Amino acid sequence: MLDTTTEAGGRAERRLREEEIAWLTTVRSDGQPQSVPVWFFWDGEKFLVYSQPGRQKLRNIERDPRVDLNLNSNAQGGDVVRVEGPAEIVEDAPPATEVPEYVEKYRDAIARIGFDPEGFARAFSVALRLTPTRWQVW
Repeated sequence: MLDTTTEAGGRAERRLREEEIAWLTTVRSDGQPQSVPVWFFWDGEKFLVYSQPGRQKLRNIERDPRVDLNLNSNAQGGDVVRVEGPAEIVEDAPPATEVPEYVEKYRDAIARIGFDPEGFARAFSVALRLTPTRWQVW
Protein backbone atom coordinates (compact mmCIF):
# COMPACT_ATOMS: atom_id res chain seq x y z
CA MET A 1 0.00 0.00 0.00
CA LEU A 2 1.13 3.54 -0.67
CA ASP A 3 2.28 5.16 2.59
CA THR A 4 0.82 8.65 2.34
CA THR A 5 2.21 9.63 5.76
CA THR A 6 5.69 10.10 4.29
CA GLU A 7 6.70 13.16 2.28
CA ALA A 8 7.28 11.08 -0.86
CA GLY A 9 4.05 9.12 -0.36
CA GLY A 10 1.99 12.29 0.13
CA ARG A 11 3.52 13.83 -2.98
CA ALA A 12 2.82 10.62 -4.94
CA GLU A 13 -0.82 10.61 -3.78
CA ARG A 14 -1.30 14.20 -4.97
CA ARG A 15 0.29 13.42 -8.33
CA LEU A 16 -1.90 10.34 -8.78
CA ARG A 17 -4.98 12.51 -8.37
CA GLU A 18 -3.74 15.41 -10.53
CA GLU A 19 -1.55 13.98 -13.32
CA GLU A 20 -3.37 13.28 -16.58
CA ILE A 21 -0.93 10.83 -18.17
CA ALA A 22 0.68 7.65 -16.91
CA TRP A 23 2.75 5.13 -18.84
CA LEU A 24 1.32 1.60 -18.81
CA THR A 25 3.83 -1.13 -19.59
CA THR A 26 2.66 -4.58 -20.66
CA VAL A 27 4.61 -7.41 -22.29
CA ARG A 28 3.92 -8.74 -25.78
CA SER A 29 3.88 -12.47 -26.50
CA ASP A 30 7.45 -12.24 -27.90
CA GLY A 31 8.67 -10.82 -24.56
CA GLN A 32 9.03 -7.23 -25.79
CA PRO A 33 7.82 -4.68 -23.22
CA GLN A 34 5.32 -2.19 -24.61
CA SER A 35 4.75 1.18 -22.89
CA VAL A 36 1.84 3.38 -23.87
CA PRO A 37 0.47 6.61 -22.39
CA VAL A 38 -2.93 6.22 -20.75
CA TRP A 39 -5.47 8.30 -18.90
CA PHE A 40 -6.22 6.90 -15.47
CA PHE A 41 -8.29 7.39 -12.35
CA TRP A 42 -6.81 6.52 -8.94
CA ASP A 43 -9.46 5.87 -6.28
CA GLY A 44 -6.98 5.41 -3.43
CA GLU A 45 -6.80 1.63 -3.87
CA LYS A 46 -6.92 0.78 -7.57
CA PHE A 47 -6.42 2.37 -10.97
CA LEU A 48 -9.09 2.55 -13.64
CA VAL A 49 -8.09 2.93 -17.30
CA TYR A 50 -10.37 2.96 -20.34
CA SER A 51 -9.17 1.63 -23.68
CA GLN A 52 -10.41 1.28 -27.20
CA PRO A 53 -11.27 -2.36 -28.02
CA GLY A 54 -8.74 -4.48 -29.87
CA ARG A 55 -5.61 -2.68 -28.64
CA GLN A 56 -2.34 -4.54 -28.17
CA LYS A 57 -2.23 -3.71 -24.45
CA LEU A 58 -5.50 -5.62 -24.00
CA ARG A 59 -4.14 -8.71 -25.73
CA ASN A 60 -1.00 -8.45 -23.61
CA ILE A 61 -2.98 -8.22 -20.37
CA GLU A 62 -5.22 -11.14 -21.32
CA ARG A 63 -2.10 -13.28 -21.77
CA ASP A 64 -0.03 -11.85 -18.89
CA PRO A 65 -1.73 -9.53 -16.37
CA ARG A 66 1.53 -8.25 -14.82
CA VAL A 67 1.97 -4.55 -15.63
CA ASP A 68 3.85 -1.44 -14.56
CA LEU A 69 2.30 2.01 -14.34
CA ASN A 70 4.66 5.00 -14.18
CA LEU A 71 4.28 8.75 -13.92
CA ASN A 72 6.86 10.96 -15.62
CA SER A 73 9.68 12.09 -13.36
CA ASN A 74 10.60 15.72 -12.86
CA ALA A 75 13.34 17.33 -14.99
CA GLN A 76 16.03 16.16 -12.54
CA GLY A 77 14.85 12.51 -12.58
CA GLY A 78 13.16 12.70 -9.18
CA ASP A 79 9.55 12.71 -8.04
CA VAL A 80 9.23 9.13 -9.28
CA VAL A 81 6.00 7.16 -8.94
CA ARG A 82 6.14 3.56 -10.16
CA VAL A 83 3.53 0.88 -9.54
CA GLU A 84 3.55 -2.86 -10.22
CA GLY A 85 0.59 -5.18 -10.08
CA PRO A 86 -1.91 -7.25 -12.00
CA ALA A 87 -4.30 -5.62 -14.42
CA GLU A 88 -7.59 -7.12 -15.45
CA ILE A 89 -10.16 -6.37 -18.10
CA VAL A 90 -13.36 -5.60 -16.23
CA GLU A 91 -16.31 -6.77 -18.32
CA ASP A 92 -19.00 -5.34 -16.02
CA ALA A 93 -17.34 -1.98 -15.29
CA PRO A 94 -19.45 1.12 -15.72
CA PRO A 95 -18.77 3.23 -18.81
CA ALA A 96 -16.60 6.30 -18.29
CA THR A 97 -19.70 8.51 -18.24
CA GLU A 98 -20.80 6.76 -15.04
CA VAL A 99 -17.55 7.57 -13.22
CA PRO A 100 -18.01 11.29 -12.45
CA GLU A 101 -14.47 11.73 -11.13
CA TYR A 102 -13.02 10.36 -14.37
CA VAL A 103 -15.21 12.60 -16.54
CA GLU A 104 -14.34 15.64 -14.43
CA LYS A 105 -10.61 14.90 -14.58
CA TYR A 106 -10.61 14.44 -18.37
CA ARG A 107 -13.48 16.62 -19.61
CA ASP A 108 -11.19 19.15 -21.34
CA ALA A 109 -8.88 16.44 -22.71
CA ILE A 110 -11.86 14.48 -24.07
CA ALA A 111 -13.00 17.60 -25.91
CA ARG A 112 -9.45 18.22 -27.22
CA ILE A 113 -9.46 14.82 -28.95
CA GLY A 114 -12.84 15.54 -30.54
CA PHE A 115 -15.29 13.71 -28.29
CA ASP A 116 -18.03 14.53 -25.88
CA PRO A 117 -18.13 12.26 -22.78
CA GLU A 118 -20.73 9.93 -24.31
CA GLY A 119 -18.77 9.51 -27.55
CA PHE A 120 -15.59 8.91 -25.58
CA ALA A 121 -17.32 6.24 -23.49
CA ARG A 122 -18.48 4.48 -26.67
CA ALA A 123 -15.04 4.63 -28.31
CA PHE A 124 -13.07 3.76 -25.15
CA SER A 125 -15.41 1.05 -23.96
CA VAL A 126 -13.00 -1.45 -22.37
CA ALA A 127 -12.19 -0.89 -18.71
CA LEU A 128 -8.95 -2.03 -17.10
CA ARG A 129 -8.38 -2.21 -13.39
CA LEU A 130 -4.87 -2.29 -11.95
CA THR A 131 -4.35 -3.40 -8.36
CA PRO A 132 -1.00 -2.19 -6.98
CA THR A 133 1.14 -4.82 -5.26
CA ARG A 134 4.43 -2.87 -5.19
CA TRP A 135 5.20 0.84 -5.05
CA GLN A 136 8.39 2.78 -5.71
CA VAL A 137 8.30 6.48 -4.91
CA TRP A 138 11.07 9.01 -4.37
